[in-house]
Amino acid sequence: MTSTTSEISKGTALITGASAGIGAVYADRLARRGFDLILVARNGDRLRKLADELASTTGREITPVVADLTDAADLSRVEALLQDDAGITMLVNNAGVGSVASILEADVDAMQDMIALNVTALTRLTYAVAPAFVKRGGGTIVNIASVVGISVEMLNGVYGASKSYVLSFGHTLQRDLGDKGVRIQTVMPGATATEFWDVAGYAPQKESATTMSAPDLVDAALAGLDAGERVTIPGLQEDGPWMRWEADRRALAPLFAHAAPAGRYRVAA
Repeated sequence: MTSTTSEISKGTALITGASAGIGAVYADRLARRGFDLILVARNGDRLRKLADELASTTGREITPVVADLTDAADLSRVEALLQDDAGITMLVNNAGVGSVASILEADVDAMQDMIALNVTALTRLTYAVAPAFVKRGGGTIVNIASVVGISVEMLNGVYGASKSYVLSFGHTLQRDLGDKGVRIQTVMPGATATEFWDVAGYAPQKESATTMSAPDLVDAALAGLDAGERVTIPGLQEDGPWMRWEADRRALAPLFAHAAPAGRYRVAA
């Protein structure tokens, strides 16, 4: 996996989807690494309980922010925090929702809500913090994607497409921000034992032998961040196939640049 070298700066990490699952583990791990936290989630009771526990066990300053990132006003509040709080040094875009339903089974309004959270909220929060990080001289953006961003046929099509977006977005963020002191990491979990599967409609996946625990996932992701990886795929045992896939993808780009259609598309006179 492509790597750069840099060190994590302490400060405040803002984590979305922080009340449970992967987000809650990130909160624990980052607090223990010396970060103060701003925890964002919809479930206020769980969020405040986690914030109190972490403040007690780690001694860090933990601020819960109850917000629904599919609500424009709530999303704007979080954007303003990222723009205005000079102490924020890391954004973890973890909030997301999934589905296993096909296009013939899924409700289109639910799919629109998925896009609003997985794509729109992630994009707006990144756009809010990126100029602030550049102005402050550095920062880290961690975007949680999924292996279904590549293996798009595995689950719901909108979910897979939303995670393909996160992966592609991360590549362009690296291009735009990598030389300006801003670190970008895209994390691509496989199946992870969280409430995601209850919401997505396939709870048994949590018990599968191929499903990773949330602590293992986050610990691996942070190890990848420490190593300077731009893309971290914790479940991929050998990184050679990914490196070749990425090299082939980049090598393909110049081959698109032709004014004339390929011979196979020429219509006989």
